[in-house]
Amino acid sequence: MSSRDTILGRVRTALADVPADETPQDVPVPRNYRRAHTVPGEDLVALFAERVADYRATVHRTDETGLTGAIAAALAARAVRHVAVPSGFPETLLPSGPWTWHGEPLDVPDLDALDGTLTLAAAGIAVTGTLVLDTGPGQGRRALTLIPDYHLCVVYAEQIAADVPDALALLDPTRPLTFISGPSATSDIELDRVEGVHGPRTLDVIVVAPNHPEQP
Repeated sequence: MSSRDTILGRVRTALADVPADETPQDVPVPRNYRRAHTVPGEDLVALFAERVADYRATVHRTDETGLTGAIAAALAARAVRHVAVPSGFPETLLPSGPWTWHGEPLDVPDLDALDGTLTLAAAGIAVTGTLVLDTGPGQGRRALTLIPDYHLCVVYAEQIAADVPDALALLDPTRPLTFISGPSATSDIELDRVEGVHGPRTLDVIVVAPNHPEQP
């Protein structure tokens, strides 16, 4: 028996008397820790954009009407032409022009040969400037956002939560969650920052606000 089997066996034993339908909220555990680091009424979209930019990612803000144009502008600015698009991404948002959209199936060599990936997000976290993907429609499997050198991610304003607990409440814990805080980066023993080692070297984020109703 491996160490993994031993550990999982002990976990199963410890949980044997827990009802299958019980949730953490059903257990009377004091949760008096600080759940958010924002103040009431704070502009979560502005805070999110600021924190994403702190990670050396580029933030574009638009409304639903201008989204397709914003996607085109972001791709053109990076000279990105061959783009992976996961299943479920709305085709109506794909701009016409010099771009070639590559859908699944895509193996590792295919992805490595592309310029980048265009996805949606499942959530955003304002305080940490983090995007969360859960492999849902328009997001794709993890390889799509880890192998290409560029990632353009679209997140809607209503998906941005104040802090981590609020974001987790919006997500399905049974899905594979990927938390993205800026482009991939690491530092060696001399603290020299290197980007693009474990994922995309460049991250652009488009934050979409609702359209303002036309004034009479």
